[in-house]
Amino acid sequence: MIDLYSWATPNGHKIHIMLEETGLPYRLHKVDISRGDQFRPEYLAVNPNSKIPAIVDHDTPDGKPLAVFESGAILIYLAEKSGKFLPADKHRRYDVLQWLMFQMASIGPMYGQAWHFRSVAPERIPYAVDRYTNEVTRLLRVMEQRLKDSAYLGDSEFSIADIAAWPWVKGSEKYGQDMRDFPHVVKWIAKIAERPAVQRGLNALAKAA
Repeated sequence: MIDLYSWATPNGHKIHIMLEETGLPYRLHKVDISRGDQFRPEYLAVNPNSKIPAIVDHDTPDGKPLAVFESGAILIYLAEKSGKFLPADKHRRYDVLQWLMFQMASIGPMYGQAWHFRSVAPERIPYAVDRYTNEVTRLLRVMEQRLKDSAYLGDSEFSIADIAAWPWVKGSEKYGQDMRDFPHVVKWIAKIAERPAVQRGLNALAKAA
């Protein structure tokens, strides 16, 4: 059994979706970041960086519980555990991994900064708004070019690269983007949204105790 500690954010949804897609058994524990649950000592014992998500896998080969934090690391761990969504072939594997890192290093941070300066910063700073909004536009252009030539972001098949990027990119209008400029990205968003496991992942927290 896997204990998942999470909340309704793009990074949390990555792992909800991955667990639903793989079918691995899990228990979902809500970490309400609006109340500061991520700073509680019992959670810091799992993730010393006080962010969500994190997992503890109790079903390991040596029988010792294994804690993993950082959503990209969790996706790789679950892909290797389940044998799904990360190809074994070296060339295809690194296609997926490089696009996973593209999400971790670029999409997540830039979308996060764009959201902050556009929506929640106490002072509206035009330079910051323009800088991060324009960077989100640039990243969407990179994705658009990729998705012209590939059915999915990291490979010809659905993978952890798609699972990582989709929860961020699906709401790009909120980050000041005109999605009419990115028709291949829009098609990719819609295709993934139709997957039953993705729909279950988005609703996982509503069903948790």
